[in-house]
Amino acid sequence: MDSGEGTVGFASERIFGNISSNNTSAEVTGVNSQIPTCPNCGATAQKIWRAGTYQSALRDVVQRWLCRQCGVRFSDPNDIATAKERLQQEYTFKANTLKCGETVSDSCQISAWRAKNLEPTLTYNGNVGESRQENKGQIIEFAWWMQKEGYAEATITRRAKLLKTLVNKGADILNSESVKETIAKQQHWKNKTKELAVETYDCFLEMRGQTWKKPVYKAVRTIPFIPTEEELNNLIAGCNKITATFLQLLKETGARCGEAFMLQWSDINFENRIVNITPEKGSEPRQIMISTQLTAMLNSLPHDDTKPFERSHRHFARNFRNQRKKIAYKLKNDRILKIHFHTLRHWKATTEYHKTKDILHVMKILGHKNIQNTLLYTQLINFESDEYHSATAKTVQEAQKLIETGFEYVCSFDDIKVFRKRK
Repeated sequence: MDSGEGTVGFASERIFGNISSNNTSAEVTGVNSQIPTCPNCGATAQKIWRAGTYQSALRDVVQRWLCRQCGVRFSDPNDIATAKERLQQEYTFKANTLKCGETVSDSCQISAWRAKNLEPTLTYNGNVGESRQENKGQIIEFAWWMQKEGYAEATITRRAKLLKTLVNKGADILNSESVKETIAKQQHWKNKTKELAVETYDCFLEMRGQTWKKPVYKAVRTIPFIPTEEELNNLIAGCNKITATFLQLLKETGARCGEAFMLQWSDINFENRIVNITPEKGSEPRQIMISTQLTAMLNSLPHDDTKPFERSHRHFARNFRNQRKKIAYKLKNDRILKIHFHTLRHWKATTEYHKTKDILHVMKILGHKNIQNTLLYTQLINFESDEYHSATAKTVQEAQKLIETGFEYVCSFDDIKVFRKRK
């Protein structure tokens, strides 16, 4: 199995759970347990994945399949034939019951969700749409299409989750007007979330070769929340060892959480205390000096894996939120609840600009290519105190220790170097 296929499979199970075997809510009757071959390219079991199910009128489960070789979704003709046979045996609909002048065709059924064809290939009906399960199957196909187009795994997961949310809120993703209406009804969504939903659905329609008249939502750019250093230190000290190390890394390097998750042990030079940041989102690669404290924290982590933080991003974030909640309650400080992973990037950029007043220096630390993104950090906080601690150093070793504790060089006088640090 190549890496691309594994990524899509992992993303689909992460988004929808194990949809292939947990069909306990319905009676599985007449469903072929054997994995079929692809009717389009003839791929065998190694290339065929389960891709959702739907239920017949008698609540029989009909399995949908996805061919990872050609991307076609299909149902096993044997399963469909069995469902049709069961339907024909159990139900006889009269014309006056359906209020029409014809009897029911053998090729149709009345679904537990909606009326739709029981054909191996999808047949879309604009009047009745598709069931929720079929919509979820379309989302899996969408995730596979984005993988083939070269989208990042984080983008695939985020867009698939957002499309699933729209389906859960009642949208029919095969009907653009239904999607528009569902997005408009979300009163608690910010404009940024609605803008992302429109962008996601636009990409979904691109996969299907369709277009739509997009609604216009403009995100309002606000100044990010910047905590105090004491609040950050309290949060880091209250978390477990791995989470605390992760937060300390974000605090000192200003890296995005995705960049920190990609970090490998080979990217860390423990002797010179340098971390090589591999960029994401089109940023620039960079090298950042770290403190002796962070070096010791990283050294204390197990080195069994190739990465210091080798685990599920969602699991890691959920544990962080639980720890943050306990710390905020213990310290009776609700401001801590506003701190998330990206907050530490904002804090690093803001404090670096305040220390140096060099926007190009901040731009280099953050890895920005466009200085307009960096200029936001020139107005985030206003330090009220102008009082300083002062210290002097006569040797290189003394000066090094002062710099490591946060002092900055001011000037030299009679071979004595003067340093200061804000109170």
